[in-house]
Amino acid sequence: MRVFSLLIVPFLCMFAGTSSAELRQFEMTIEEVDLEVAPGFTTKVWGFNGQVPGPLLHVKEGDELEIVVQNNTTLTHTVHWHGTHQHGTWRSDGVPDITQLAIEPGDSYTYRFVASKVGSLWYHCHVNVPEHVGTRGMWGPMIVEPKDPLPIEKSVTKEAVVMFSGWNPEVADTYGEGGHPNEPISYFSINGKSFPMTQPLRVKKGDIVRLRLYAATIPVAFHPHGHDALVTHKDGLPLEHPYLVDVLNMAPGERYDVIIEMNNPGRWISHDHIEHHVSNNGKAPGGAILIIEYEGIENDDWYVWKDKAYEPDFYMSETLKKPFGLHDVAVFKGVDPFASRRRRRN
Repeated sequence: MRVFSLLIVPFLCMFAGTSSAELRQFEMTIEEVDLEVAPGFTTKVWGFNGQVPGPLLHVKEGDELEIVVQNNTTLTHTVHWHGTHQHGTWRSDGVPDITQLAIEPGDSYTYRFVASKVGSLWYHCHVNVPEHVGTRGMWGPMIVEPKDPLPIEKSVTKEAVVMFSGWNPEVADTYGEGGHPNEPISYFSINGKSFPMTQPLRVKKGDIVRLRLYAATIPVAFHPHGHDALVTHKDGLPLEHPYLVDVLNMAPGERYDVIIEMNNPGRWISHDHIEHHVSNNGKAPGGAILIIEYEGIENDDWYVWKDKAYEPDFYMSETLKKPFGLHDVAVFKGVDPFASRRRRRN
């Protein structure tokens, strides 16, 4: 009975206390841009608002969302709000030829639904998913804050969004190709970048860090050095019995929230422990590598990132401090391949 009550409470809370809900209206575009994933490797993507990952959608439980999506690309797309139950709003589930017609080039579609399910959710295209999601970067984070966060959630001092994906260089230059079985995925990334183009996660001793881990397009075996990670949430919902892990296995589409107490000052790698995922087309080190840097630890001359230009919002830690909304993150922006040509013409 106790297990049942603990499992059902989050679902009951979805429909409780909606008097404080707000109507939030957003506009989002889909753009054709080039994304530099790794040194020497650039691929064509369909970026939500021209970026990969797409903009952070950060709202609170019970909010009513109205999102107008404009397709500025040459092929059709939709948006599926993965994890959202769409009670009474099934036409906003984003599945082509089942809940809607796909959005044609130049057209738009308006999605309307209530953010009823809480936690680490996400959104992605549902047209030709193996290509559009698997190799073209059509995914982004959606975080719905609960009305009543758990005590452990209130203890968090720093948050980070970590989205894992893979890339196929053989189809990088041609839209409409890729996504077939046994595709040669040979570049691996965190938030759209492969090491050494990823960023450190900078912390100080005593921080309580919440990592929102997303296996967006590939399986992952997440392994932080120097610390164990407390797994607190699965696919957005809190676990009855949180547990400590050294390696956390994730299937494509799964999300796990882990909380790590920063109690071991140093410089620590955290990486995907599927061995070829830490390479760039077979060249190691590369791929899905994150480095935790403690405040006060001196950078040695031989440290690979001793001269790294630091971007504090690479894990959306700064954006998550902003008011609720749909937030672009400049570091994720792709490059419009025709921008210079348009400038010359004007």
